[in-house]
Amino acid sequence: MSRRRRIAAVVALGVLAPWAAECSWGGFALRDYLIVVVFLGPMYGGAVILIREAVRRAGRGWPSIALLGAAFGVFMAGLVDQSLFNPDYLDDTEYAGMIRDATLTQLPGLGLSVGDALNFVGNHIVLSVCLPIVVVESIVGPQGRREPWLGRWGLGAVGVLFVLGSLLIHSDATKGFAAAPHQIGVAVASIVVLVGPAFVPRSLARRLAWSWPRPKAWSDPRTKPAPAAFWCAVVTLIAAASSDLVPGWGGVAINVAVILTATVVIVRWSQRPGWTQRHVLAAFSGPLVLAAAVAYVVPNYAPASPTQALLGDVTITVVTVALLTAGFLRLRQGRNNEFQPLN
Repeated sequence: MSRRRRIAAVVALGVLAPWAAECSWGGFALRDYLIVVVFLGPMYGGAVILIREAVRRAGRGWPSIALLGAAFGVFMAGLVDQSLFNPDYLDDTEYAGMIRDATLTQLPGLGLSVGDALNFVGNHIVLSVCLPIVVVESIVGPQGRREPWLGRWGLGAVGVLFVLGSLLIHSDATKGFAAAPHQIGVAVASIVVLVGPAFVPRSLARRLAWSWPRPKAWSDPRTKPAPAAFWCAVVTLIAAASSDLVPGWGGVAINVAVILTATVVIVRWSQRPGWTQRHVLAAFSGPLVLAAAVAYVVPNYAPASPTQALLGDVTITVVTVALLTAGFLRLRQGRNNEFQPLN
C-alpha cells in the first residue's frame, strides 16, 4: 500500500471506532456524532489502531485482536469511566431505571456485576475493536490487510493521543466516583491476563489447539468446505441477541453458553477450505446489524425529540448498510477474497 492509502486507512479506523462503539446502537443523536468523533476518537480510535498495529506486526490474527479488544474493554469500563464498579453510572441519562438490576449478578466484595461486565466488555470486543478493523481491512484489499500501516513516529503519535484521550474521558466520565484500590487491582490484573495470551508463540498456540480433547463425533473441520458467509452472520447475530434474555444468573449462563457455542462454531468453520475474508466480515456484521435494529427501540443518552431520535436511527441504518455494502462489494474481486484464517 502507498503511504497515502495507509494514512487514509488509519484515519478511517480512527473515525469508525468511536462511531461503532457509541453511536451504532443508538447511544447518541445525529447532532452529537461530530462531538463523539472529536472527543472519543483519540481514545477509541487510538486503541483500535494500536491493537491492529501490534497484532499485524506480530503476525497474529483475530484471536489476538479479540483478546486485546477484551483487554481494552476492561481498561475502558474498569479504569477509564469505571462503569463496571459504579452502580449509579447511568442515573443522569435516559437509561436511568431502564437497565436490569445489576445487583442480581454482583460478585460479593467486588462491587462488579457479571452481567454488566459481559455486556460492556463484549460490546467493546465486537463493536469498538473488531468491527472497525474488519471493515477497513476488507476495503483496503489483500495487499495491505496483513501489513502494518504506521511507522515508529506514527505509532508514537497515536499512543500519545490514546493516553491523553483516555485521561480526558476519565476526568469527565467518572462523575465523582472513584473505584476502590482492590477494584482497580482486579481490573489491572484482568488486563494483564488478557494481553498475555494474545502474544503466545503461534506454534505453541497451534499445538495446544489441536491437542485439546474433542468429542469423537467431531470430524476434522478441514475435510469439509466452509459454509456460505451468510451463516456466519446468523450465528454471531444470535450470540449477540442472547444477552439479557432472562434476569439474574440464569441470563448470564445462557449468554455465556451461546457465546461459547458461537465461538466454537465460527473457529471450526474458519479451518475449512473456502473460508475467506468475506466470512470474517460477515461474522462481525451480525452484531452490527443487530445494533442498528436495536437503535430504533432504545433512547439516546441525552433527551432528544422524536424527530431527532428517528433521524439518528435512520442515519445508523444508512451508515451500517453503506459500510457493509462497501466491504462486500470490494470483496467480490477474487484476489480481495483470498483465504483469511482466523489465527
